[in-house]
Amino acid sequence: MTIEIIGTGKAVPPNRVSNDDLARRIDTSDEWIRSHTGIGARRLADEATATSDLALEAAREALAMAAGWKEGPGREDAVREAAGTLDLIVLATASPDYYGCPSTACVVQDRLEARRAAAMDLTAGCTGFVYGLESAAGLLSVNKGRKRALVIGAETLSKLINWNDRGTCVLLGDGAGAVVLEKTEAASEGPGRRGLLRTILGADGAGVENLIIRRGGSRNPFKAGETVEIPPHLEMNGQAVYNFAVKAFTDTCTRLLEEEGIGVDHVALIVPHQANARIVQAAGKRLGIGEEKFFLNIQDYANTSSASIPIALDELNRAGRLRKGDLIMTIAFGGGLTYGGNLIVW
Repeated sequence: MTIEIIGTGKAVPPNRVSNDDLARRIDTSDEWIRSHTGIGARRLADEATATSDLALEAAREALAMAAGWKEGPGREDAVREAAGTLDLIVLATASPDYYGCPSTACVVQDRLEARRAAAMDLTAGCTGFVYGLESAAGLLSVNKGRKRALVIGAETLSKLINWNDRGTCVLLGDGAGAVVLEKTEAASEGPGRRGLLRTILGADGAGVENLIIRRGGSRNPFKAGETVEIPPHLEMNGQAVYNFAVKAFTDTCTRLLEEEGIGVDHVALIVPHQANARIVQAAGKRLGIGEEKFFLNIQDYANTSSASIPIALDELNRAGRLRKGDLIMTIAFGGGLTYGGNLIVW
């Protein structure tokens, strides 16, 4: 028995904002952003678009693929039927529709009409999708009656950005990615193995202050009549997060390879969280891995947090760059501070 990915999907807002567009509103430039981050543009949601809207669109794309729908009439019926087979929805996000209740996963479950599916949100910052894959796989494995899960990473962090803070506002974009997981009888070991092979999950809670949204929770709740000096904006200690990310990246990659007993030459592609191209370059240099082994699309979407890996997987999948039997590694790091990675046979 194994847990396989049988469908992928993504959704990004139509509003593309280039570095030059940003330079018209804040003190920055295309050259500065590209040289420091590798970002060329990002997609930003409008006021009417919530995280669940992007999550729903990505989910429908993944479900359509899982149902085998190609093109032509019948797509909505195929998606509805596939949604009806789901036993679980796990939605990773740092920018939910609502704080605490209801979960954004429940909003998506209702709109998909996935009536038999349990639904929950997962908060692990940019590592959310990696955590979500392992969580969903575990929940499928422990219950014989569960067969399919939908795992989504979705963000509208542009709504939580301080647009006067150049250190954060140039980095982030909005989007969602999703995969459909299915429990199958394929082998998880030996020749012909398939699916999710191995996961590493970790955290360093001592770094909570380095990437944080201070306002709006139980630590700093709303108080009637209070003049709010600090709105619910993302704050980041850029250097500390960079140092953590490079170490987390190299350590996770090394551990995954060592625990699986393989070399990096066995890995077809490494799909990292798209936070900053310099992080990937620095980690690759330390590991002695060439840049051609990594897939980066940060130049088009910026940092979409928990959505970045599933968006990348969908792009690779639809472009035909993921072949059956390929060994794929994902690596992520983010607020919490959290980190993790997966080894997946496509």
